[in-house]
Amino acid sequence: MIYRTLFVFVAIIALAACQPQKKEINYPKTDLAAAPLIPKPVKTIATQSAFGLDAQTAIYTSTNDPAFEAVGQFLSEKIKGKTGLDLAVNNTSDATVERLIFINQSDSTDLATPESYQLYIKSDSILLNAKTAEGAFRGIQTLRQLIPEQSNDTLTDHPLWVIPSGKIMDAPKYGYRGTMLDVSRHFFSVDEVKKYIDAMAYYKFNTLHLHLSDDQGWRIEIKSWPKLTEVGGATEVGGGEGGFYTQEDYKDLVAYAAKHHITIVPEIDMPGHTNAASVSYPFLNGNGKKVEPYTGTHVGFSTFDAQKDTVYSFLDDVIGEIAAMSPGPYFHIGGDESHVTKKPDYIHFVEKVEKIVQKHGKRMIGWNEIAQANIDPSSIAQLWNEPHNAIKAAENGSKIILSPAKKAYLDMQYDSLSKFGLHWAAYIPVDSGYNWDPETYVEGLPKESIMGIEAPLWSESISNSAELEYLAFPRLIGYAELGWSPSEHLNWEDYKERLAKQVPYLEKMNINYYPSKLIDWKKE
Repeated sequence: MIYRTLFVFVAIIALAACQPQKKEINYPKTDLAAAPLIPKPVKTIATQSAFGLDAQTAIYTSTNDPAFEAVGQFLSEKIKGKTGLDLAVNNTSDATVERLIFINQSDSTDLATPESYQLYIKSDSILLNAKTAEGAFRGIQTLRQLIPEQSNDTLTDHPLWVIPSGKIMDAPKYGYRGTMLDVSRHFFSVDEVKKYIDAMAYYKFNTLHLHLSDDQGWRIEIKSWPKLTEVGGATEVGGGEGGFYTQEDYKDLVAYAAKHHITIVPEIDMPGHTNAASVSYPFLNGNGKKVEPYTGTHVGFSTFDAQKDTVYSFLDDVIGEIAAMSPGPYFHIGGDESHVTKKPDYIHFVEKVEKIVQKHGKRMIGWNEIAQANIDPSSIAQLWNEPHNAIKAAENGSKIILSPAKKAYLDMQYDSLSKFGLHWAAYIPVDSGYNWDPETYVEGLPKESIMGIEAPLWSESISNSAELEYLAFPRLIGYAELGWSPSEHLNWEDYKERLAKQVPYLEKMNINYYPSKLIDWKKE
C-alpha cells in the first residue's frame, strides 16, 4: 500500500512540476521546533525553510479508503475558515497547482498506534503519513496549528501563509484521552456540545464522556420508558426548565463526534444519583422515602432498589436503547457516592449491571467505587478519589482512567476569586492542573494499567456555554498535553509559553477562556 500511494504522490509532484512556475520564493528562516504546538509532539526536526500555503496549493489523499478523503475535506474546510483559501481535494485536473498537501495511508512499521502520524514539510509539498484516518486526523490538527494567523504578503504578489519546514514524528502516550460534560445538573444543547467537540478535536482529544442522568435531571430519551424525559428531564439545579436529547439529537451528537474521530461514552449513573429516574418511575426507588423532583446539589441520598428484578428489567431496556445508538465500545454505569445503598446491595447491583452491559456488547466503565465488587477484568475503573480502589481494580486486571478530583476536575475553582466552580477537592490554578504526571500520580499503580486520562466538568455551578468555557479553558488544553505527550516533555515553563500563543484560536472560536495571570497571553 505504501508504495502505491507514494507512487501517486510522486506522480502528483511531477504533474505540479510541469505547470508554469512563479519565481522562487525566498522564505524567511523558520524554526519548526519553536512552533507553539499543543500537545507537544514526540519528535520534531526543523529544517529552517518553509512551505508557502496559497491559492495554488491543492490537497490530495489516498483514495483506497474514503475516510482519508474525508480527512482531506475536513482540512480544506478548516483552511478556508482560517485563511479564506478554497483548496481543492483530489482534483487531478487542476492546472494551477504549484504546491501539494498529500495525506497518505501508509503501512510503515514506524506508525506504532492507530493515532500515530508522520508529517514531512518541504518547500513544495507536505506529506502526512498515517495508518488510519484517525491518525491522519490527529496529524492535520498539528498542521492547522502551524498555519499562521496572517499571510505574509511581502514575499509574493498574493496572500501566502508561511509554514515552517521539517519533520514531526508523533503518537499519543495514552489511547484514551477524554473530558466529561455533566449535562444532568444543568442541560447543555446539541450546539453547545458540538462547539465543545470542535475544541476537543483541535487539541487531539478522542473521547467525550456524557453524564446523562443524575438526581436533578434525566437527559436522554428512552422510548420504552417515556416518563424519564417527560418527568425526569423537566428539572435541573436551581429550578431551571431542564431539557433532554431526543434519540435523533443523541445520534446527531454521536455522528458529529465521529466526524472528529471522537468516541462518545454515555453514562447512566447508578445505583445512586438516581432521583430523577425514581421520580419518573417510583418503583425504582430504594431509599424508603417518598421521591420528589430535586433541584439542589446535595449528593448521596438516592438509590435504586438493588433487590428488585423489575429494576434490572428497566436497566436492560435503558442500556439496550443507548448501546444501540452508541458505536463506541464503552458504557459508563457511574457507581459513585451511593451512600444509602447497603454495601452488599451495592456489590450485587454492580455485578448484575455489568452483565447487562456486556449483554449489549459494551465494556463497563464505573467510578472507582465499583472495584468493591467482583468486576470482570474487561471492565474499567475511573479514579476520582480512592487510589486504593484503583490499585485493587488494576490488580484484578482492569484498566484505569485517571480523573483525580484534586488535579483534573474542571469544575474546581482556579482560586478563591473565581466566578464559577466549587473547591471541595481543591483550588486548581492553571499550573497546578498541568503540573502532575499521570504515570506517577498513584503510587503503586503500574504504568501499563493506565488506560488514559479524563478531565470531568460537573455543572452544579454553571448553566451556559460561556460559564462552561470559563472553567474548561485553558485547563482542558493542559490535560490534552498530559494525555498525549511523553512525560519527559511535560515542562510548565515551556508549556505556558505555548499556551500563551493559543489566544488567536480561542478568540476565533469565541471561547470564553479564563485569563489566568500566570500566563503572559499573546494577543495579536
